[in-house]
Amino acid sequence: MNKFEIADSELITRYKNGDESAFEILVLKYKSRLFTTIQLIVKDQYVAEDLLQETFIKAIDTIRSGKYNEEGKFLPWISRIGYNMAIDHFRKQKRYPSLPMEDNSPFLNSMAFSEDSVEAIRIKNETFTKLRELIQRLPEAQREVLVMRQYMKMSFQEIAEATGVSINTALGRMRYALINLRKQLEKNSTPYDTIMF
Repeated sequence: MNKFEIADSELITRYKNGDESAFEILVLKYKSRLFTTIQLIVKDQYVAEDLLQETFIKAIDTIRSGKYNEEGKFLPWISRIGYNMAIDHFRKQKRYPSLPMEDNSPFLNSMAFSEDSVEAIRIKNETFTKLRELIQRLPEAQREVLVMRQYMKMSFQEIAEATGVSINTALGRMRYALINLRKQLEKNSTPYDTIMF
């Protein structure tokens, strides 16, 4: 059996029983995904690397202390730790997280620019900047669900488990986040009505 096919709950049990290699498998399974998520939030490779290490150290401490009780839900749990580490990093610096919008972002993937002229590139960059600002203004609960869904690629079930709410609440928060973003775009008379959320 491929070591990555072993259930997370089984790996946690093995680790609790002294098998250090079991946690190494969990790290190998999820470090790339967690790093990408953290880096998208902090926008700094070195800070992201530090926060990734801190995330796994916190997970180890929690498991060793016997406080881990999320059997079968390791990914949402550790994703939540990583997300909180990134947010705490900004709180310590009294800053707000800035979410980069890439060309392939779901928020802007329907935006059509006929040519990559200087003007088109300027407009696109202004749009990314504006959207980042609007996302930062969302209520924390809505912003959190939006980040988990769009950047962590978590299912609504995983988001619900990670945030301690029902799936309906997670869905509602995502819906309101998108509604609020649309309203803000309209309020600011942003001529980007082709943006599809």
